[in-house]
Amino acid sequence: MSRPVALAITGGIGAGKSEALAAFARRGAATLSADEVVHDLIANDEGVRKALLERLGSTDRQAIAARVFADPDELAWLEDLLHPLVRERLRRWLAGVDAPVAVAEIPLLYESGTEELFDKVVVVTAPAELRRVRSAAATAEREHRLLPEAGKVARADFVYENTGSLDDLDRFVARVLAEVA
Repeated sequence: MSRPVALAITGGIGAGKSEALAAFARRGAATLSADEVVHDLIANDEGVRKALLERLGSTDRQAIAARVFADPDELAWLEDLLHPLVRERLRRWLAGVDAPVAVAEIPLLYESGTEELFDKVVVVTAPAELRRVRSAAATAEREHRLLPEAGKVARADFVYENTGSLDDLDRFVARVLAEVA
């Protein structure tokens, strides 16, 4: 089995990263969502659950989010707990992919230092007003800690401004796959 080309998708909250991941999946790429990995860790990893209960008093994702986004120290603690575990899951997943292209959606790609696992990076962007319409979480409270969009775009291999249709997104994905595969 040869190693797949590893692509990471990142971008701001509500930009359309999940839709881009789905478009890659429709075109045959192996896909994984870092958010789904985090959800699985919180639901099923006994070490993570124990640490959350001891530190935050809950394993409920909404309660955790309310607490950590109101307290930068708690957010840093949570990220220190989860980011290494997510990186390890990504490494294992990439090592086991049997497809020409593996694509992972990682909202905190640069912030977590995970970009070294990937050959190429796709940044999905959208105007702030549109992102707020798409996601209630696209607020300054949650985004202030993220690398600014211009920084992500500058480091990206591919950039897609997600203001068009799903067909437009699919055509972009087809072009990326044609270039990397």
